[in-house]
Amino acid sequence: MNSANGAAVVVGVDGSQSALRAVRLAAAEADRRNRPLRVVHGFIWPLLHVPLRAPAGGPPGSGLREQAERLVAEAVAEAEAAVPGLRISGEIIDGEAAAVLLGESPAAAMVVLGDRGLGGFSALLVGSVAVQVASYADCPVLVARGTDRADGPIVVGVDGSEMSRLAAEFAVEEASVRGAEVLALHAYRHPASTGPGDMQPLVYDDSELRTEEERLVAEVTAGLADRWPDVPITRRTVRGRPAPVLTDASRQAQLVVVGRQGRGEFTGLLLGSVSQAVLHHADCPVAVVRAPR
Repeated sequence: MNSANGAAVVVGVDGSQSALRAVRLAAAEADRRNRPLRVVHGFIWPLLHVPLRAPAGGPPGSGLREQAERLVAEAVAEAEAAVPGLRISGEIIDGEAAAVLLGESPAAAMVVLGDRGLGGFSALLVGSVAVQVASYADCPVLVARGTDRADGPIVVGVDGSEMSRLAAEFAVEEASVRGAEVLALHAYRHPASTGPGDMQPLVYDDSELRTEEERLVAEVTAGLADRWPDVPITRRTVRGRPAPVLTDASRQAQLVVVGRQGRGEFTGLLLGSVSQAVLHHADCPVAVVRAPR
């Protein structure tokens, strides 16, 4: 996470209910971390060369620029109502939503957005803006989806990769500011798994394999309890596919944290298959963590 003094939590808004939910989530996050909140709207219309002000004789405030100003003001008011006294600013920035939020991300502590905006297709579980920002942002990205819960653990998927180490660190830090527990969850498949049923030959000792996988989880989370002694950390290793295991755990979690890319995934994938699946199917907000450049 960007630790620069004054780095704000940035939330993207577009007037949708999903965006207002993201505003409330972002306000709570900024309050917990004692950071300002920056409300941003990507104003795409100048790029399309259409009139921005109300036409002559038209109703007052009906222009596109006035509408954008109004939705930002409403989002700021929503944040103020959620967390009175929070330092909040709002800005309209010319550009497409994902590009604007990505431009904000290098200086942000975190970018927060809804899972689907006004322009999203109803068939999409998570909108393209959320996927793009989670894939490319230079800071952690928090997507408001599923069910908001004030209790339950912070679930983090770990697989032994450097990215999952960063995700585990973020999860424990997040649990510390929330007063929550962490569940470090590792799902593994047998090396000889062949598909449905995960059939395997007897030459593999499953107990030895499980011991090795448990050691991996211990290594990923080593030292975190010393740095955050106030956070209870439970380590769990289960046999199964990572995405369904994490999705199932999200039903009791207040947050699921994943690394942008996991062990064994192609480096050309900006957002790994497990992270994408969790982002689309989790039943609680999802944080996607990336490695620093």
